[in-house]
Amino acid sequence: MTGKSSSEELGEFLRARRAAVTPQELGIQPSYGDRRRVPGLRREELAELAGLSTTYYTRLERGESHQVSDAILDALARALRLSPDERAHLHRLARALPPVRGTGHEDRVRGPIRDLVDNSASAAVLVGRRTDILAGNPLGYALWGLTGDEIAAVGTPQPPNQARRVFLDPRSRALFADWGRQAEDLVSYLRLATAERPDDLALHQLVSELAAGSDDFARLWRAHPVRDCLHTVRRYQHPVVGALELNEEILRLPDDPGQRLIISAAQAGTRSADRLALLGSLATG
Repeated sequence: MTGKSSSEELGEFLRARRAAVTPQELGIQPSYGDRRRVPGLRREELAELAGLSTTYYTRLERGESHQVSDAILDALARALRLSPDERAHLHRLARALPPVRGTGHEDRVRGPIRDLVDNSASAAVLVGRRTDILAGNPLGYALWGLTGDEIAAVGTPQPPNQARRVFLDPRSRALFADWGRQAEDLVSYLRLATAERPDDLALHQLVSELAAGSDDFARLWRAHPVRDCLHTVRRYQHPVVGALELNEEILRLPDDPGQRLIISAAQAGTRSADRLALLGSLATG
C-alpha cells in the first residue's frame, strides 16, 4: 500500500471512479451493447466525455503522464461527477503537491482542549490524524466500547487506534449498527490523509497493516473512496444500553492540524437520549 508514485495513485483513482459510473447514469448509449466486460465506463467512453483522446487518457491511467492541465482535470471531474472532496483529491494527485505542513506536535493534546473534552456533557472523543484516540470523556469511551486497557493506553506512545478497532476487532461489528458505513467513512478519510501526507510513514504503515489484516479494508481501499469526515447520524447496538441513534458532529482544530473532536449526542426527549444518559451515569458511577 506504500511506495507508489503520485502518478500511479492518480491512475488507480481514475480507474476506480471510472468503474463506479455507468453509461446509463450519464445518459449515454453504451458501446459494445450487452457484451461489455468491464464495470462502469470504458476508457474510450470517458475520454470522449472529457474531450480527450483515448491514447492520452490511457496514459493517465497508466501513470505515464506527469503534466496535466487544470482544464483536463476539471473535464475529467465533470465527466466522472466527482464530489468536491474527490475533485480536490484528483488535483492533489495530479499536481504531486507538497505534504500538508504540520506543527511537529500533531498528537499532543493542549490543556484547554482536554478541559473541553472532560467537561462536555455529550460523548466526546479526540482523534488524531492517524485515527489514534488522543483523549475522551467517560461517556465517549463507554459509547465506543473502549476496554480498561485501551483507556489506560490513551496518552501513551501506543494509544488505541479507531481504524484498527473498527477493522481488526470483531466487537466493532456488533457495536456499530451501520458498520459498513463506518468502515467506508474511515477508508475515505485515510485516502485523503495519505494523499495529504505522503511522507507520513506511520500513516502508510497503518494502511498496509489494515489491508493485510482485513479483507473488508482491502476491498474498500481498492475502490478508492474519497470523502472527508462530516456530521452524520450514527446508529449503535450498544451491549450495555441497546440501540442508539445519535447525531455525530466533527469539530476540526485549526491550531492542531489533523485533530478532530467527535461529539455524539441524542435528540432530546428520545429513547436514545434516555439510554445515553443511563450509559453516562454508569460510566461515571
